[in-house]
Formats: sequence, C-alpha cells, structure tokens
Amino acid sequence: MIEKITKYCNSLTQYSRYKTREVFIGDVPLGANNPIRIQSMTTTDTMNTIATVEQSIRMIKAGCEYVRITAPSINEAENLRNIKNELRKRGYNTPLIADIHFTPNAAELAARIVEKVRVNPGNYADKKKFQVIEYTDAEYNSELDRIREKFSPLVKICKECGTAMRIGTNHGSLSDRIMSRYGDTPHGMVESALEFLRICEDLNYHNIVLSMKSSNPQVMVQAYRLLIQRMESENMNYPLHLGVTEAGDGEDGRIKSALGIGTLLEDGIGDTIRVSLTEEPEFEVPVAISLVQRYNKRESHSSIISIIESPKDPFIYQRRETFEVAGIGGATVPKVISDFSEERIINNKDLTQIGFIYDQIIDKWNMTDQASDLLFIGNNDLHFESPTTLKVIYNYEKWSSLVDQTKGVPFYSSIEQYKSAGNKSFILNFVEMNQQSTFSDLLSVIANDQTVVLVLSTSNLHGMAEQRRVFFELMLRNIKNPVIIKRSYEKMDENTFRLYASTDFGSLLIDGFGDGVWLTGRDQSNNNFEKEFINRTCFGILQAARTRISKTEYIACPSCGRTLFDLVEVTNKIRKRTEHLKGVKIAIMGCIVNGPGEMADADFGYVGSGTNKITLYHGKDIVRRNVNSENAVDELIEIIREKGSWIEPTKI
Repeated sequence: MIEKITKYCNSLTQYSRYKTREVFIGDVPLGANNPIRIQSMTTTDTMNTIATVEQSIRMIKAGCEYVRITAPSINEAENLRNIKNELRKRGYNTPLIADIHFTPNAAELAARIVEKVRVNPGNYADKKKFQVIEYTDAEYNSELDRIREKFSPLVKICKECGTAMRIGTNHGSLSDRIMSRYGDTPHGMVESALEFLRICEDLNYHNIVLSMKSSNPQVMVQAYRLLIQRMESENMNYPLHLGVTEAGDGEDGRIKSALGIGTLLEDGIGDTIRVSLTEEPEFEVPVAISLVQRYNKRESHSSIISIIESPKDPFIYQRRETFEVAGIGGATVPKVISDFSEERIINNKDLTQIGFIYDQIIDKWNMTDQASDLLFIGNNDLHFESPTTLKVIYNYEKWSSLVDQTKGVPFYSSIEQYKSAGNKSFILNFVEMNQQSTFSDLLSVIANDQTVVLVLSTSNLHGMAEQRRVFFELMLRNIKNPVIIKRSYEKMDENTFRLYASTDFGSLLIDGFGDGVWLTGRDQSNNNFEKEFINRTCFGILQAARTRISKTEYIACPSCGRTLFDLVEVTNKIRKRTEHLKGVKIAIMGCIVNGPGEMADADFGYVGSGTNKITLYHGKDIVRRNVNSENAVDELIEIIREKGSWIEPTKI
C-alpha cells in the first residue's frame, strides 16, 4: 500500500491508468476503460459559420475527437446550432463543446444544442475584481447560495438534455472569494471546482469532467494530484481533462505542455487532453497524439522495486537536499552536460553549438545565456584550451592517462569501476548508477562521498518511474550526493524526442529531483541529433520546470473566437523585441477571460480589451488602458523600461 500522502494514482512504480467513471459526450465516451481522447479548440469567429466548420473539419482530420468552440454571448451560442447542422450535413458527427465564460444565459442555450459545455467556476456566476476581501463564514456561505441559484438552472438543463459538462478551473481566474480563503494556490483551484461539483451532485447530475489548468506546469500538476486525493476522500471518481493553459508556441509551448501533461500521464492520470499552442489548432492535435500514444503498451515495462511509503510530498515543491560538489548540487541551479563522446575530432568552433563563441582576434570565449556547463568527451582529445567555465569530463581510463589531470574530471561507468579504480579526482568524480546498483551493497561505496556526483541512467520503458524510485531510495537512506539525470532516445524524429525528454526530465525536476540533465538521442536514420538542438531542449526543459531561467518566458494563450488581435503575429513581434530579457515573464492574452488572472504569474501583460485596443499590465495591475494596437508593443517596452526590467540587447 502507498501511504495516504502519495495516494493520487494507482501506483508509483507499476504503470496503470487511474480509473474514473464513464462520461458520455455524444457518442464518444471518455473515462473508465475508454482511450485517452484528443481535443482542441477553434480560433475562428463563432459567428462565421463556414470558417468555423472548415477549421473544425481540419481539426477532425488531424485526429481531434472533440471540437471546442467559444460562445461568449447568446448570439454565438445560438449560432452553434448552424455550425453543428453544417458539420452534420457534411458528414461529421464529432461532438461539439461550448466554451463559456461569464454568461449563464449563453451556457443554458448552448447546453440544448451541443454535446458538452465547459464552464469556469472562477467567472461563471462568480466575480474576479482583484479585491482583497475578508469573508466571514456567513458571508462565504451566502456567496455559495448565490452561486447555487445561478448555476443550478444550467445543471438541470444538462441533465434534461443529456449534455455533459466540464468544470474547468483556471489558475489565472480564481474568484476573489476563493482567493480570500485559499489564496492563489492549487488548494484554491481544487476547492473552486469542488464547490460547483457539489451542487451538481446535490442535483443528482454526474455527467461531469474536471480540469485544473495553469500556465505553470508545477502548479498544474500539484492541483490535479490534490483533486484526485480530494475526490478519493469524498468517494468521487470523475474523469479528468489535462492541459497546460497559455503554453505559448513553437518549441517552448511543446516542451511546457509535455512537461505538465506528460507528468500526469506517466502516473496513469488523464482521460482527455488538449495541447494549447499559440498556433492553428490542427497543429496542436499531432502533439497531443504523440503524448498519448506513448502509453499504449506501457504496462509491459520492466519491474520496478515497489515502495510502501514515499518520502516525498507530491503536493508541494521541495528540492531534494544535496551537498554541493564543485558547483553541482546544493543550492546551485541544475547543470547541463553536452555529450561529444562520439565526435571524431572536436574543434573550438564546435562549442558554438552549446553556447560558447571563440573570438580568435582577442583570444577570448564569449558565452550565451544557454551555455552548457559540462562537456563529456569520453575517450577523445581536446586540442585547444576550453572555456574556463566549461568542465571537461573524460572516461576514467582516458582521464587517468592525461599528463595534467586538472584539465578534466573522470567519469566512471559503474560503482564497481569507481570502487576498484586506483586513481580518483580529489575534487569531482562522476559515477553512473541505475536501479540495480541502488539496491545493492555497492551503494555504500559512494554514499555521501563528498567528491561524487551520481549519474542516474535507465533503459526501462517506464524510465521516469524507475529513476524516481531511485530518488526515493536515496532520500530514505539519507544519501545526499547530487544526481545528474541521464536519458537517451533512439530512432525517433525531433518532435517526438523533444516531447519524451520534456516528460521524463520534467516529471522529476518539478518534484525537486535532479541537479543536472544529460541528454542524447538519434533519429530514425541512426544519426545523432544536432548538439545545438539537444542543448536548446535541455535549457527549455529547465525553464519550463522553473528550475533554471535562461531566457524570456512567454505566457501566450492559444487564441479562440474571443481573441481581439492576431495572437501569432503579435507574439512574434513581442518576442523579437524582448527575447533578450532573461528571466522576464510576458503574458500575451487575446481577451480578458484569463488575461488579468494570468498577469499574476507574469511580470508584464498585453491583453486585448476591445477592437484594436490593448490593456497593458505590470503583474496583475493595469498600467495603461485602451492603448491603440499599433502603438501597444512600443508602450509595453516603455513600461518594461519604467519598471527597471529593460536591458539593451547585446551582440556576441
């Protein structure tokens, strides 16, 4: 049995789907023993019937099993009927979902037309004014009575019409009432949904799906885990829709989505997913399919030693305690190791791929913000003076043969090799280990050796869980050596490689495990991936896990029919002007639905507030209202200057 504190999944060591109740959305059920369903959301104007239908068809052809469409007012809700009829006329019976914020009358109409409605408990019959209000118990209960009165009609219509409902909490739009009692926390997200869920249960309505979305994967994962624990304690088992909201675009959006969604899928959690990218919705679908297909045969993985009691609280972030070894572990940021061991010849220009640019004229190395920390070259030679900040790692035998062993540090392929070695570094030794060596007597050889950094590898199909089990064991035995997480992937394309690595590294990092990452991989033709691509992926994962910030972070919504400007165009324009602002978080929101709330997780915000009008934020505070869109990016830059976060871009 797993201790109560970790009871958010069936098992921490044996993969199996967490079983929820079956919910019918038209003729495509989810939950129970059904496959994990794929969905996305249209970005067209809902009043444009043909454009919405044609985009929906592109989504369906890409593999979308549910199509979500925004209905911000009663007019859009009514037009869902035309959209549905046109789709059916063209031979498409995919269930439709109406996305509702603020407008109960639109939800009640939509529930009579489509197969499912999504409501946000933070703004459906509730309010968000960013006011600090102290509620007495009586006032709080009075608010709940008011919500029950406003929400119950929708529940009764859904029950009468056989319409499903998603109660979808967003971290960025928790009501003032929830914020006053629970704060901007995963606990508040869960309670926000449960308040609405209890009303449904009181009315004997159970055709419900739940979600806990955030632009911060760490918050999102903790909220889903808490939700499951709370449902277990109240004898509930509603299916879960997974997603990282406002993930952004390109590589960053895919990495962040895989990190959050993949972490939960690894533990068998999730019944339907949506990858939210600031791109056309049909581009979201292949990413979601790649994430889900990975688990089709996961049950057949090699055995992992079971655990009775987990030493880690999964509902809060706390980094595993380690001592520092030569700048690795302790309070330092996780490090990135670049692997050049299979290169025949290494020259100084090759290091450009991992963030080091050599200036021959002044004989000096320049570094980017994503410069690797360590360079593994195996049995190779280095025929030039490496950057002083870049530690060079050799295989033990090669290192032993060096005339000047201070020019590098040794890597031991096993604890056995380290134990029998006649030569060791007085400063830093890398020792590879796995589950087998963790549970052998050899572990005592390196346990708390102040010069040893462990390199944790796995070949298990369920590799993340196996590596996590090793971290559990190190904690239980009070072994505090820093650990580098090492993973290798074979015969896959770049997109799949990125998604898998983001899931496997990210799942550990957001739980506080890992003091560095070491990533290698080959494509379908058995060629090594480019070093620059791997290095960029590693830093992207660390950024998404919020364990090491190396660039600007963009919290960008995926666009929908509510969006008041071209999100892709504006995001690219803002990125071009601000991508050098390391550590600054900029939110770009198409409308006010989640915009103001997500500002709380960003330093600056750019939010559509009307036709050609933008409202600019610093944190969650409005700085300038109704700025003309043609001037808005310039004014955003000016606000960043005023608040002291601007630096001039430099050229290397």
